[in-house]
Amino acid sequence: MKRAIITGGESGLGAACAERLRADGIDVITFDVSPDADYRVDVTDAASITAAVAAVGPVDILINSAGVVGPNVPLIDTDPAAWERTFDINVHGTFRVIHAVAPGMVKRGWGRIVNIASMAGKDGNPNMAAYSASKAAVIGLTKAIAADFVRQGIRCNAVCPGTVDTPSLRGRIAAAADPAQAERDFIARQPMGRLAVVDDITPLLVYLASDESRFVTGQALSVDGGVTI
Repeated sequence: MKRAIITGGESGLGAACAERLRADGIDVITFDVSPDADYRVDVTDAASITAAVAAVGPVDILINSAGVVGPNVPLIDTDPAAWERTFDINVHGTFRVIHAVAPGMVKRGWGRIVNIASMAGKDGNPNMAAYSASKAAVIGLTKAIAADFVRQGIRCNAVCPGTVDTPSLRGRIAAAADPAQAERDFIARQPMGRLAVVDDITPLLVYLASDESRFVTGQALSVDGGVTI
């Protein structure tokens, strides 16, 4: 039985992916700050990551889903501390977990690493400079890691969702001055006339975590419902 770690595995895409992989017979361990997680792990805390990875043992699959949206303001109004925290979670956190897990994959000669990036990392979102820049960094990290491990049986890819109906998005909508209008605005930007749901994204995550993706690496795959066309 293959074993997977999913960071941010107790909500949103991480939770949906955990459910799908378990249904496929994968032993899934969730890392999250939630008390419901298999291991209480804060990806900004290297010591908590190291301890949890040591306790879990060998891992075949790593899905990095832990992340934050960060400040939703123009760049000139962005608090430098909020910028740094966004990077500490989205970029440095992803690096820390990969750094802890990858040596075991190298030793066994097989591994799948899937990073959740965003279309914002490709195109940039207005008033979301920290998030957009951090997700662009995740894409760059993904490609570099893929090149490092390409001859060692380890495949590393990123998935770049568009606007997905998750608790994080619902929080942004609720915080808007006019939540109903904010939701209509999000939907209006979708060529398919609806927001993505987690089940639109998880099949690709499951594929990239499987042996079927053995010839796919270093990719940042868009799942945006046609926004980019």
